[in-house]
Amino acid sequence: MDASPCPLDTKYANQIAALLAPPSPQAIQEYYEGLIQKEKCHAVRIEINTEHGKGVFSNRKFEEEELIFKDQILVAAQHSSNKVDCFVCSSCFRFIGSVELQIGRKLYLQSLGLLVKKECCHQTFSNEKTASSSSESQNEDDLLFQENSDNAGQSSYGENSPSKEVLESLMNEKLSLPFSKQFSLPSIVPCPGGCEEEYYCSKVCADSNWESMHSLLCTGKSSCSLRQAAIVKFTEHANSTNDIFILAAKVISFTILRYRRLKQSLFENSKRPSSHNSTNDCNLSLLLEAWKPIAMGFKRRWWDSIALPEDMDSCVEALFREEMRDMAFSEEAEKLTRPFLDALGDDYSVCCQGTAFYPIQSCINHSCCPNAKAFKREEDIDGHTVIIAVNPISIGEEITISYIDEDLPYEERQALLADYGFKCSCRKCRKEQSSR
Repeated sequence: MDASPCPLDTKYANQIAALLAPPSPQAIQEYYEGLIQKEKCHAVRIEINTEHGKGVFSNRKFEEEELIFKDQILVAAQHSSNKVDCFVCSSCFRFIGSVELQIGRKLYLQSLGLLVKKECCHQTFSNEKTASSSSESQNEDDLLFQENSDNAGQSSYGENSPSKEVLESLMNEKLSLPFSKQFSLPSIVPCPGGCEEEYYCSKVCADSNWESMHSLLCTGKSSCSLRQAAIVKFTEHANSTNDIFILAAKVISFTILRYRRLKQSLFENSKRPSSHNSTNDCNLSLLLEAWKPIAMGFKRRWWDSIALPEDMDSCVEALFREEMRDMAFSEEAEKLTRPFLDALGDDYSVCCQGTAFYPIQSCINHSCCPNAKAFKREEDIDGHTVIIAVNPISIGEEITISYIDEDLPYEERQALLADYGFKCSCRKCRKEQSSR
């Protein structure tokens, strides 16, 4: 493949190569053994093989519906389209506020037509809490009603829905719904930096998220105006194209802040001056250590990861991926794709509720006849992923989940799994393929 058209790839070729180099099997094994000890997931272990890469295996027997393990979020992002419907902690994604606030907020935003203006949902919330007491907020609300009047037919907010005043009473907790006190939610804790994008269920979650990633992405008054403008512009672009970019930004912020902490710790414990070359080597070593939790996951450039089109022969795969890479840095890409995207409208991309990276769960392989599932029980409110057995599991058996709807026909399952980069050969698929 020719040299990359991105100038950063040329300038930092050695550093990028080091970051993207796959860890050794020994390094992977040591990392996950330490992680399992830290998370106390002693019922499972991570094994590596040449066929499937990493896999999760059972260290003991499990009965059906029994908890296998819980895994903490490394980095996650709620999809912007989902923020209208669900007001949650930006760290653990637990519902916050009150039942009245959740219902009133959703209906209020629907009444403004913001279901089709998803990028505005957080900014609008800052006005919700003061809508009934501030004349300035009232004027802003009137403007929003005028702006969104053309979208009234697209909202599910009907003529017989509660009035604006009633919804404001719900959001300000002046109006209580029957039995809602039986379903109490954590109070709302604002962002430590003062932005109106992130809210939390506790000071612990707020401080943890600030230290691990949000301090670099905050648009509050404490951030410099240049960075604030850049982040706002980036977020608007992500929300209008694909908000997976926001998750990528969180990964980068997570790595930078972890690197800074490692460097500060080394500086405080070191009293010996270093040469320029040794300092550069040390910085790269610290960056690799900071990047390690991400490096242990599957990582390739996006143009190397997308599925090959069905009508394309594998012999031209290298050329196809090179063209995809070049298009990413082409000034003509926007001119070429924009007419098609405009014609497709909003139908070309349908978001789910969010995307997260869980370090142990990400090692679980797929099966169309899985023995486990990711499933939240009523008591699971801490943001962890929860893996539950769906069948009895014996000692030493590999734990599997389904990445797709396993009840789909064989051909449809294989087509969906192609986007994951593999063809399934589980027991169910082998049986169905042989009977075709």
